[in-house]
Amino acid sequence: MTLQFPQASEDKRALEEGEAFTPRFDANGLVTAVVTDAGDGVLLMVAHMNAEALALTIETGIAHYWSRSRGSLWKKGETSGNFQHVVEIRTDCDQDAVWLRVNVTGHEATCHTGRRSCFYRTVGYKNGMATLSADGSAPLFDTDETYHKKS
Repeated sequence: MTLQFPQASEDKRALEEGEAFTPRFDANGLVTAVVTDAGDGVLLMVAHMNAEALALTIETGIAHYWSRSRGSLWKKGETSGNFQHVVEIRTDCDQDAVWLRVNVTGHEATCHTGRRSCFYRTVGYKNGMATLSADGSAPLFDTDETYHKKS
């Protein structure tokens, strides 16, 4: 990684209006990344990036993330072939989150379940309980085959 990020400014105006990208990583060294399709704006996923993942994403134009569950760097699409090519990166006002607009290659699926989006269920309320309902989207590829899972 060659790209380094300067320390975030304590000056609120510089942070919110300045030209320096100084991401504010949380106590775990992460920023939240919201990912949408560059073509139609569909929300694809929400993930986290450490400084290395963010730098690699900027330098290569391919989305990289930090997997909290695996504790490792993750190049999106490396296993599935569904790479996220970054069209634009934006940051929010206080630089503690980023928004990636991407084009997905391969099966155009982003979710590890094989679906286009990780957001394939809606939350409802019935009989005093929160419920989940599928939106009807089906997997676009065989996840067992792609991720070498044994049944």
